[in-house]
Amino acid sequence: MNIRKYLDAEIEKALASQGASGCPAITKQAQRVEFGQYQANGVMGAAKKLKIKPHDLARQVVDNLNLDCLQRVEIAGPGFINLHLEPTFIAERLRAMRSSERLDVERAESKTVVIDYSAPNLAKEMHIGHLRSTSIGDAAARLLEFLGHTVIRANHVGDWGAQFGSLLAYMDQLAAQGEELSTALTDLEKFYMAASALFRNDETFAKNAREYVVRLQGGDPHCLALWEQFIEESITHCQAVYERLNITLTREDIKAESSYNDDLPKVVNELTDMSLLVESDGAKCVFLDAFIGKDGNPLPALVQKSDGGYPYLASDLAAVRYRTRELKADQALYFVDARQKLHLSQLFAVSREAGYLSAENDFKHCPFGVILKKDGKPFKTRDGADVKLRDVIEEAVSRARDLVNAKNPELDDAARGRVAEVVGVGAIKYAELSKNRTTDYIFDWDTMLSFEGNTAPYLQYAYTRIRSIFRRADIKPDTLHNSRLLLTEPLELELGVKLMQLPETLEAVAEDFQANILCNYLFELAGTFMSFYEACPILKAEEGVRDSRLLLSDLTANTLKKGLDLLGIEVVEQM
Repeated sequence: MNIRKYLDAEIEKALASQGASGCPAITKQAQRVEFGQYQANGVMGAAKKLKIKPHDLARQVVDNLNLDCLQRVEIAGPGFINLHLEPTFIAERLRAMRSSERLDVERAESKTVVIDYSAPNLAKEMHIGHLRSTSIGDAAARLLEFLGHTVIRANHVGDWGAQFGSLLAYMDQLAAQGEELSTALTDLEKFYMAASALFRNDETFAKNAREYVVRLQGGDPHCLALWEQFIEESITHCQAVYERLNITLTREDIKAESSYNDDLPKVVNELTDMSLLVESDGAKCVFLDAFIGKDGNPLPALVQKSDGGYPYLASDLAAVRYRTRELKADQALYFVDARQKLHLSQLFAVSREAGYLSAENDFKHCPFGVILKKDGKPFKTRDGADVKLRDVIEEAVSRARDLVNAKNPELDDAARGRVAEVVGVGAIKYAELSKNRTTDYIFDWDTMLSFEGNTAPYLQYAYTRIRSIFRRADIKPDTLHNSRLLLTEPLELELGVKLMQLPETLEAVAEDFQANILCNYLFELAGTFMSFYEACPILKAEEGVRDSRLLLSDLTANTLKKGLDLLGIEVVEQM
């Protein structure tokens, strides 16, 4: 149950009874929650609209509020209304959370959502730049599914294009030399670099590579067989990374560029029939008034090249067409680099002109910034190459293992290995998700692996500390189901209200898919619990109070675990 939304509705009713209907943003969570306090701030704007004193309108609103969930209502300042929740109501909602697998989060009205994320180029291994799209997109998919929507994961991988001519020509050359291709493809990056170097420095090879592109696109069986072998090896590399990162993408979620190849002529024909295509220097483009260059001339949206080939926009148009016509998508979220803003703006605009998108289709670009080193420069190797994502994962797990060895040497090797994997992977994902996705951020090993501050290790450790309380007392949480929740201390109430804010937090994340909102909530929840833990003895309290506080502790652990799971981050029972 979203308590904020519930209070919103009740305040709106009270305002409407005074002739101030339709005033937005009636209530907002107070900066400092104390005794379950919320604050109605919409009275100020409503009073201005009605041309009366805010304090007078606030008094009229309070007189029209009759809610059992409120312990007391106060008018503060010129016309703010402070709403204090009844402790028994808080306890009732916490019981509903604990008895629900969904932690009292209501299901949304279901819609079909396509999420386009990760999308590596299969010619090379995944690099650090793919971390953002992959982590943010996967968190969005997890959240929307949890809220009750039908989610279609779309991994629009790059598996088609000119660079594959070089790769196929190189594969054929190695095979002719008797080299085992499966061995050569073990390191895709080296393979790609070797083929690219030959293309740049050997004109005979380059000419051969260009011929391979034509043969591949023409359906030549030999080229297709080589291409399929290369793609299979590339996908295997990607899936290994997804499994290490706890990403929900599977092979079945791949809808590659090549899958739209047969639809590209159809797109051109349809745009031609609608008189949208204009020939420019032999190429076929769409010119829309909304896109003007710095020189004042219209910017072309290139759909077909002068040589008959197709650019990215063509396959992206075919993808939009497929997602609305075949998948019946109500919404599509594109977690793509911010530098692709113009491309995606043109894509959606042309799609609307072509009728691929209607007013009912909400297709949205969810941009993100870049990952930087401490010096503010892009995160690359010393020679300027992109850092492999699998190397980042290995480094994170290795560093986490050193921390775990120092923190808890009593754990056996298998347990320490498991904890290191969970902590290391969680650290790099959380470092990504805890930032506003539209900004650049600095990749800092020491910060992300710290057990202090807003980090995954801090939250994971907070979870294990709560579980250790139950181990020390030799009490199983399930045995507490008949215990009462007794909320009398201020910090008990504060923790209770913070727990109740999970539904409104998840809805806030879903508004613009800013995972950092959920990260901040979990960090605040862990901090609130630690304050409660230090001020309110648990195991030394009398039995009734002890069991009540154990219930609060268990619910906090479950909420931390669920929140981290929605971010794609795992927990362990001991660290």
